[in-house]
Amino acid sequence: MRLPLVLGALLALLAVMAGAFGAHGLRAIVSPRGLEVFQTAVTYQVYHSLTLILVAVLTGIGIHRRLLAVASGFFLAGILLFSGSLYVLVLTDIRWVGPITPIGGVCFMVGWVLLLIAGLRR
Repeated sequence: MRLPLVLGALLALLAVMAGAFGAHGLRAIVSPRGLEVFQTAVTYQVYHSLTLILVAVLTGIGIHRRLLAVASGFFLAGILLFSGSLYVLVLTDIRWVGPITPIGGVCFMVGWVLLLIAGLRR
């Protein structure tokens, strides 16, 4: 499962870049609350990017590949929907993306449940 590894590394890199942008480039542009929301997006992106890398590693030790593949899809969807919607909200003030954020959170939870099931099935 090379794709979760590559996507995890790419998304982790982008999270570091976003974090630096938030820390240095947004201070004069957005409110303190906006910076907090942006940091939340970065934090969840980092955690779940590393999780994608973990999923790729777990395939090498005999964990159920199909469940890991589906879990990685949910982690990716969670990053895009959760972190992505928060980035858009902070950077553009487009409010209609706010309701998308919890859908991303549910995707994260589904990914973790699938990872749990994959571990129990080993």
